[in-house]
Amino acid sequence: MDSEVWTVVEAKAKFSEIIDKAQSKGPQTVTKNGRIAVVIVSAEEWERKSKRVGNLAEFFAHSPLRNAPMKITRN
Repeated sequence: MDSEVWTVVEAKAKFSEIIDKAQSKGPQTVTKNGRIAVVIVSAEEWERKSKRVGNLAEFFAHSPLRNAPMKITRN
């Protein structure tokens, strides 16, 4: 991936170009006051990275703590 770093001023002036590069070359980083502010990624990459695998019940069913002893106290 060819990630580039852009300042906010550059990002404002070249927003369409940043979108095109995010879609074709990968994440594009935007800095504000010399610090990373945001990373622009394509919708396809966002969907792939944010997609959840399984559900909460499956998560707990596969937990290594599933059969661990528990002490429950009530006040």
